[in-house]
Amino acid sequence: MEMAQELHVLAVDDSHVDRKVIERLLKISCCKVTAVESGTRALQYLGLDGEKTSMGIDGLKVNLILTDYSMPGMTGYELLKKIKESSVLSKIPVVIMSSEKILPRIDRCLEEGAEEFLLKPVKLSDVKRLRDFILRGEGDDNKETEKNIKQVCSRKRKFQDDSTTQSMLSAVVTAHDIELSSPESSASSESQQPLSKQSKIG
Repeated sequence: MEMAQELHVLAVDDSHVDRKVIERLLKISCCKVTAVESGTRALQYLGLDGEKTSMGIDGLKVNLILTDYSMPGMTGYELLKKIKESSVLSKIPVVIMSSEKILPRIDRCLEEGAEEFLLKPVKLSDVKRLRDFILRGEGDDNKETEKNIKQVCSRKRKFQDDSTTQSMLSAVVTAHDIELSSPESSASSESQQPLSKQSKIG
């Protein structure tokens, strides 16, 4: 599988809140994220729905599929089976998430080909471990890719730090300008000066 500078993860969850949490964790881990709300939408995106509107795998380069287990319409287990039955997509790692620790369910997913079964809430350490697992699984050829990903992370953090610093400086400068130009500030300074002198005299 060809790897890009950022790993591309397809996240599938019917919960809007959970999708946002997963998306945030993946982006912090320097992954590109495509989030969809159902197994059906995931199949459409992957080009397994038979529709002409599907993008097709050539335009995707998905490195990992992270899906919730309990979803209306199509469960994560059913989505897993569809992916593993595809000759084109079967090698893409699939990880199942669930808020319920039901051992028969976990065993069934792992037997069907899931790489891992994560209990919600998913943590940042889980996401980073999955990212590192994908990179290691691709062999020595991905050492350069791993280096590129780390560089992308470093640039993103630097950009965020610079943006935060610039915003803080702008806020300070703006507040300072307002204070200097405010008539109330001047009046307040004048009224406070005699009080200070009087306190010294007293």
